[in-house]
Amino acid sequence: MIISIASGKGGTGKTTITTGLAGILGKRVQLLDCDVEEPNAHLFIQPEATSTETITTAVPEVDDSRCTLCGKCDEICQFKAIVVIKDTTVMTFPELCHSCGGCMAVCPEHAISETTRDIGVRHRGQRDGIDLIYGELRVGEAMAPPLIHAVRQLADPQKITLIDAPPGTSCPVIAAMRDTDFVLLVTEPTPFGLHDLKLAVGAVQTLGIPCGLVINRCDIGDRAVWEYAEQARIPILMELPFDRQIAECYSRGDLPAMHMPSLKQRFVDLFDQICAHIAEKGAQK
Repeated sequence: MIISIASGKGGTGKTTITTGLAGILGKRVQLLDCDVEEPNAHLFIQPEATSTETITTAVPEVDDSRCTLCGKCDEICQFKAIVVIKDTTVMTFPELCHSCGGCMAVCPEHAISETTRDIGVRHRGQRDGIDLIYGELRVGEAMAPPLIHAVRQLADPQKITLIDAPPGTSCPVIAAMRDTDFVLLVTEPTPFGLHDLKLAVGAVQTLGIPCGLVINRCDIGDRAVWEYAEQARIPILMELPFDRQIAECYSRGDLPAMHMPSLKQRFVDLFDQICAHIAEKGAQK
């Protein structure tokens, strides 16, 4: 079972929900922090590190002695990561490369080979049976999806997998949500929260993944989020109040779900509801 926790915008409490679920599931869970531009689940899980490895992605390297400047590599590359300049030279821009291999496939002289470049690191650690894997994107790196894929490659099919997705609805979010069993969307009842929630719902529906909603800080703002959820037929699985005790617990790096007895059962109920929706979706297939 793979559950992705996502949000249309940052600051909604996505990591609070993810780590809370991990806390109540304990040894049964594996947490993948795919918010590789700003991972923070490790600040709350506080794992003992077991491994750290550099992650690379494939990029083209041109052998000028074999290149005839025919321009076919330039034509196929939609991201302009390889460019032929006025029939005089060929240049590569590794930061723009999406590692599709198209330039190598079309080169008639076999002048293009594959090399690699570093994009970040992948960490792994454990605490109290919770297996945490997270990526840290290299500073200045624009290509997050390859590192997200590298984090997801270590998913253990024998465990419940929780994915802390990046905020927003761009390519990194799609890479984190794709091929999961359920997406838990975390939002807040504000105009900004509602606007970005609608974008996130659109992305989830495009991927054809069932989803549910957690409304954080539910006692602020207005009722527009509830009205939208009813209209869009999105189940609201949990509501959390704007609570100073939760904020203080979070600021200490503790898990509110584990340090506040009143919250623990609510997270247990949340997980049970997610399982019920996954089972219902499976029965409909």
